[in-house]
Amino acid sequence: MDIIIRPLTSDLMEDFLHFFDNVGFVNNPDWAGCYCQFYHIEGSRKKWAKRTKEQNRNSSKALITSGKMKGFFAYLDEKPVGWCNANSKENYSYVLFKDEADGEKKIAGIVCFLIDPSYRKKGVARLLLKEVCEYYKSKKYDYVESYPVKNDKSDAHNYHGPYSLFLSEGFSVFKELKGIYVMRKKL
Repeated sequence: MDIIIRPLTSDLMEDFLHFFDNVGFVNNPDWAGCYCQFYHIEGSRKKWAKRTKEQNRNSSKALITSGKMKGFFAYLDEKPVGWCNANSKENYSYVLFKDEADGEKKIAGIVCFLIDPSYRKKGVARLLLKEVCEYYKSKKYDYVESYPVKNDKSDAHNYHGPYSLFLSEGFSVFKELKGIYVMRKKL
C-alpha cells in the first residue's frame, strides 16, 4: 500500500467533506454528524447533543478555512482513507486533560482517528501518528499527547486510537483518568 499523508488545508476541504459525508462512518451512522467538532465546541455535553449534523459540518468548514482546525489525511490512489485530528491543545475548546504544571510547554493533542472501514488494521493509523509526531517536532512542540480509552469496546469507541499503537510508537502513560489514559511522547 502506497499511503501518502497530507496535512489538512482549505485546499482539501472537499476531501474532508466527502470523507465525513460518505466514507468514515458507513458502519457507524450514529456518529456520522460529528465532523470532528466535539473538541472544538464550547459548552456542555447537553449542548453538544443538541447540535445538528449541518451545524457541525458548517463549523468544520469555517474552522478549516480559518486554519484553526488541524489534522492529517492518509491517501491511497488520491482517495482519503484515514483522518487524524491533531492540533495544538490550545486550539481545542474542550480538552480531556489539563495540567497546570505544563506552563509554557507546547503540547499537541490527538483527539480522533477515523479510518475507512476497508483499511482498518492495515497500518494507516500508525502512518498518520508518525506524521503527526514529525510535524509537531518540526514546529518545536515539546510533546504530543493522546487519550486512548481503557478497555476499548469497538472501533467506534476506540476513536482516540488504541493504547497499544501509542505504546509501540514511544508514548508512555503520563496520567490515568477515569476511562482513559493520558499518554505523551517527548519530541
